[in-house]
Amino acid sequence: MRKISELFKKRQPAPAQQSASETLYLETRPEIKEGYHEDENVIVRLVSPRKKDEKPYQVHGIEDVVAKNNWKGWLYLAPVVILVAVFLIYPLINTIFIAFTDNYQYATGKFDGLTFKNFTYILGLTTKSNGARETYFTQYAIPNTFILVFVTVPISTALALLISVALNSIKWFQKILQTIFFLPYVTNAIAVGMVFSVIFDDSGVINFLFGTNTTWIYGADRWTAMIPLVIYIVWSSIPFKILIFLSGLQGIDKQYYQAAQIDSTPKWKVLLKITVPLLSPQLLYIMITSFIGAFKEYTSIVGLFNGPGTMAKAGDPNMETIVYYIYDNLNNNTSAAAAAAVFLFVIILIFTAFQFWASKRRVHY
Repeated sequence: MRKISELFKKRQPAPAQQSASETLYLETRPEIKEGYHEDENVIVRLVSPRKKDEKPYQVHGIEDVVAKNNWKGWLYLAPVVILVAVFLIYPLINTIFIAFTDNYQYATGKFDGLTFKNFTYILGLTTKSNGARETYFTQYAIPNTFILVFVTVPISTALALLISVALNSIKWFQKILQTIFFLPYVTNAIAVGMVFSVIFDDSGVINFLFGTNTTWIYGADRWTAMIPLVIYIVWSSIPFKILIFLSGLQGIDKQYYQAAQIDSTPKWKVLLKITVPLLSPQLLYIMITSFIGAFKEYTSIVGLFNGPGTMAKAGDPNMETIVYYIYDNLNNNTSAAAAAAVFLFVIILIFTAFQFWASKRRVHY
């Protein structure tokens, strides 16, 4: 600290040819840089002296600065840390624990011991003590979930991108059209599902317009019922993606498009070579959140079919997803429900990690 203080004792002499009335009083000019000095392990901050004898610098020890600001950071983060711990970390740890318990009782919290059989049971590899074998999870919940993920996410993302590009190029009524496209996002999902169930009813709008007599909802087979379900999920998930893409499009420098226009570049090439690469951060965010949301699909099943089946009978699992399986077994078979939740958590974690890994070469910031 002595070395630093010695630097500020030096004064620049006034010019010799100036008279006393024209004497310039030059302020001390620090000869060291502001910031951390490793040789003396101190932090120097340059300040404007308010008094004549006040030093134009402040010297702080590293430990003092860290200790001074550490408690403030924790104070600011405390509300979020508490909420995350109560509503995210504790439920996650508790669910993982329940997944390894045998015969866990939801009401009392009692169990008979720890086991791995819950995972083998939901995958249909082992049976319960009464000899029952689980088939719904592997035959319906997993396939249905993966179909919805790999069909709805690419379709909704591509449509949202095209609509966003079109909206961004429109000058008149742009705000009104953005509001119209955003309405499905703020509309109740169950209410929208009920409207879709009426539209796809046997005597609904779809059969009337196309002159068909197809059973889409109640009484439909599994693969036919997938069509209105996919349409409903795509329609309800597009608005949020349009909002994200529009914000990204408005941040792209117009010079790229002007250069492409001068070169008479086709619009499809502009979209693929300019728009998509420059929207790669938004695309990464959309893909990650869309995959997570599609893996957790539940409300669309309730809103459209009022249950996991299409035949309106008990035990019909035609449209069951992994999340619906979890809710369906939460009270009666809590250990199996927790095992399914952990299974879904691992699947989502793997897909998210893969997307982050793939984005290292494709995403440009």
